Amino acid sequence: MRSRCFPRWEVRLGRQLCCGSSWPSVGNGTLTTHVLNTASGLPAAGLVVRLAQLQEPGPQWTERTDADGRCQPLLAPGQAKSGTYKLHFETAEYWQGQGQTSFYPFVEVVFTITDPAQKLHVPLLISPYSYTTYRGS
Repeated sequence: MRSRCFPRWEVRLGRQLCCGSSWPSVGNGTLTTHVLNTASGLPAAGLVVRLAQLQEPGPQWTERTDADGRCQPLLAPGQAKSGTYKLHFETAEYWQGQGQTSFYPFVEVVFTITDPAQKLHVPLLISPYSYTTYRGS
């Protein structure tokens, strides 16, 4: 059984894959996300996002949203595989940083990639007491 790890976004070091492997060069990613704070109408900057492939022992990635509420592509071209994935958004930590409490400590979005060559965008709209997601373009 391989160990699981959750590397953190480190601005000085750049992106890292689980357990220290370097990411391939990233262009137009096949999986992206964008988080918007609907209570303020602004991007949700600094929110931690984790991606896991649910097949054991699937790889895991961790990112933090930038000032525009976006991450670097979570899966680069050629990196996606058919299967079930989970995006985990650390909403409680984000709302605490905004001086608010949240009804939802985290949000998880589970989805299936059936065509690994297809670009996928999974936006998340959040407020302290609700969230919405959809398949974007």
